[in-house]
Amino acid sequence: MLSELSIKNFAIIDDLAIRFSEGLTILSGETGAGKSIIINAVNLLLGSRASTKMIRTGAETAELEALFYLPENSPATRVLAENGHEETGELLIRRIISASNRHKVYINDRLATMQLLSAVTDNLAAISGQHEHQRLLKESNHLLVLDQFAGFMPLRTEVHQSYHEILPLIQKLNDLKNCRRQQDEHIELLTYQKQEIDDAAIESDEDTLLKGELARLKHSEMLYQTVCTGVEMLYSADGAGAERLSEICKSFEKALGIDSGLSQAHETLADIAVRIEDVADQLRTYADGISFDDRRLEEIETRLDHLTRLKRKYGGSLEAIFDYREKVEKELSQRQNLSNEIAETEKALETKKDQLVEHCRRLSERRQNAAEALSRRIETELNSLKMKNTRFSVVFEEIPTGQAQSPYLRVDQSGISETGMERAKFMISPNLGEDLRPLSTIASGGELSRVILALKAIMANTDTPSTLIFDEVDAGIGGEVAEMVGKKLTGLAQVHQVICITHLAQIAKFGDHHHKIFKETHARRTRTLIQELSEEDRVEETARMISGAEITKTTRQHAREMLTKRAKTVNIN
Repeated sequence: MLSELSIKNFAIIDDLAIRFSEGLTILSGETGAGKSIIINAVNLLLGSRASTKMIRTGAETAELEALFYLPENSPATRVLAENGHEETGELLIRRIISASNRHKVYINDRLATMQLLSAVTDNLAAISGQHEHQRLLKESNHLLVLDQFAGFMPLRTEVHQSYHEILPLIQKLNDLKNCRRQQDEHIELLTYQKQEIDDAAIESDEDTLLKGELARLKHSEMLYQTVCTGVEMLYSADGAGAERLSEICKSFEKALGIDSGLSQAHETLADIAVRIEDVADQLRTYADGISFDDRRLEEIETRLDHLTRLKRKYGGSLEAIFDYREKVEKELSQRQNLSNEIAETEKALETKKDQLVEHCRRLSERRQNAAEALSRRIETELNSLKMKNTRFSVVFEEIPTGQAQSPYLRVDQSGISETGMERAKFMISPNLGEDLRPLSTIASGGELSRVILALKAIMANTDTPSTLIFDEVDAGIGGEVAEMVGKKLTGLAQVHQVICITHLAQIAKFGDHHHKIFKETHARRTRTLIQELSEEDRVEETARMISGAEITKTTRQHAREMLTKRAKTVNIN
């Protein structure tokens, strides 16, 4: 409940303080007195955007302050507790609007953010005026009104949560598929390169070994001639080294008989002779293995050329080729992991979609029945507000599948949004014999005001904020209709704190409290003031509302009678 409102240096308001009570409070005054300024101030305290143009001329800052009493376990109390505020049952909001654009927000004397202010005041008070008219005309709000009426907000929350759980997965799948599409050409290249390296069947140090074999083939004749000459000179020819060494050994054998000191030299010469024979055998074997195959020479040259091209392509050496192939194999393996991740994401999406569709279908089925109940209730309320024979209907439309960017947000022929599988549209026919038409195209200002009041009356026991402020509720009405509106407001005031700005005496007379807003000139400046009216003051203000500037004895008597006979209690049900 709004208990106190303080406004300083705001528009034409110098310093204004208002105390509010339970029940129905009436705010009245002549046009231009500043009633709308008070509504603007409350809007700012509820989180509306501030502007330096709102600061009173000559002041550096405007200051607005409101004190609310909070019921236990209210949404505002929970938000405050979550943000470290003690539960005192009171909420003090203060906004300072600075000419330097450095505006400030205080909640219970602690500096706060606009985000916290919006969260705290989200369900604290509601202002039904031009803004509320515009909200009701927006068809995007009709489904919310229906769900609030029927108590479907928990189920609607389930749909909302499921919807926002599936969105990140859809984005993840799209990103993975885009990544795969972007990698397709690269993967094709990697696959080709891996295959090219595998087909080459390269062996370790193969290039070095082939270069040695190539050199031997190119110089095979020279090598053969060299080896053969060596064999001949060492072993085969007359006077070859082995033969001459053999003769020397025999001479030393004779000399050993004379001097045994030559034995070591003899042994060494004998060993050399054996070694020369071994070398000759090795050379003969080598000579037998020398190839003169031109075809093999061509094969090696071709193979070395292929290896050279691969080395230039993949790093400059056989080791670099092996390393590159290992890198390619890892990338291809990651590519397989990407495909697996896509498959896993698609599986998770199917599960999430099933959950979302189940929530949506349950909500859709219940909405059909609730729409009929809401329509009949509104018709009954409008009938009591002198809109007899009015027909009201809630029409559902499927969300076009074209607006659902993902197949996981489509079911049957409908798209899925965070509010379900359908949209709602309020249709009305105020006059007998007319077709139902969208509320936005047919309702007059007076009709809209009564539709809003009917909805407030119907939803009085739902999650409607505890403070309801009505501005322009009397737009386009008068006489007996105004009387019925006043009674309806009285009924609402039995459940909520109701504050109503009105120009009509037929409505004002129902107030439990009445404040008059007026202007005066002081020190050559205009300022807005407010006065809580006594019973006698109410008679005078009601008479003014009846007749305008010229108040007669008759209008005063009429006003007194209206106030005397006003209804004290009206059952809104």
